[in-house]
Amino acid sequence: QVRLVESGGGFVQPGGSLRLSCAGSGSIFSFDFMGWYRQAPGKERDLVARITRGGATNFADSVRGRFTISRDNAKNTVYLQMNSLKPEDTAVYYCRGVSVNYDYWGQGTQVTVSS
Repeated sequence: QVRLVESGGGFVQPGGSLRLSCAGSGSIFSFDFMGWYRQAPGKERDLVARITRGGATNFADSVRGRFTISRDNAKNTVYLQMNSLKPEDTAVYYCRGVSVNYDYWGQGTQVTVSS
């Protein structure tokens, strides 16, 4: 079993940047894809961005052009670089790793964008 631990959340003003990290306790290369999801109060958990084992990426329309996702297999870590943050980006951000046999989630990290 692989444990996923997010870090890097916090409080930032609109227009600011944050970089989230998701560290796996084991190899993340086994996952078919890894993704970042977010859930705001009273809303469903939605996909923000994901990256496949081969490095292909896709993004939610609301973050495309502002967020980037990357992975460092040697460090077993996936990153979400968030730029030009908006108040509507406020949410708990979760990391997810998926393969044919497994579906793992991290515990989440809070991101708050406010002036």
